[in-house]
Amino acid sequence: MLTNYYLVTTKNLESILNTILTAKAPERFTNKFLSDLGFTSSNDRLIIGILKAVGMLDENSAPTQRYFDFLDQTQSKKVLAEGIKEAYEDLFNLRIDAQNMTNDEVKNKLKTLTQGQKSEKVISMMAMTFKALGEYADWEKAKNITPKSEKEVINVKGNSSHEKTSIEDQKRLEETVNDRSKSLDLHYNIQIHLPETRDMAVYDAIFQSLKKHLI
Repeated sequence: MLTNYYLVTTKNLESILNTILTAKAPERFTNKFLSDLGFTSSNDRLIIGILKAVGMLDENSAPTQRYFDFLDQTQSKKVLAEGIKEAYEDLFNLRIDAQNMTNDEVKNKLKTLTQGQKSEKVISMMAMTFKALGEYADWEKAKNITPKSEKEVINVKGNSSHEKTSIEDQKRLEETVNDRSKSLDLHYNIQIHLPETRDMAVYDAIFQSLKKHLI
């Protein structure tokens, strides 16, 4: 994925994001709402597309869960970093730390990814927007989060911690069963029904046989 949204100027980007943090979330993030926040320039309205690109607004401009997560100022910049990784996924596929690339490096990568379909001016504004977003985001916190695709690979290879735990639990269960089997004492209770007879020789023969075969 590579978003086609970009800003023509990023001078108010940080101010807009900081103002969003202190404002009540709207039902829909409209041009009027942005104007009410104090940003009346037509250039500022392009931020709505950027917020959609990073997953903070849906297609109807309504705030998503990521928008509400962003409002938590203890994690807002980490939340934005996660959104940037999704909006510019193709860039991060080319280089895992794409946020650290220079502006010229970003431009060159974008030219490749867009296959020359964008003008030099548009490529410059796309790169400028990406760099400005990246400078606002907190990448140290975001790096500790495992991408979904990597988690799926781990599960396919069978190296997940859950699977390892299951194997270890199975071994412990087998060892416990074996230990119990070794210490198991068996007791037999044999009942013998003697025939009715007055001939004591019959009883003597039965008990002699028991002594020979069981005791």
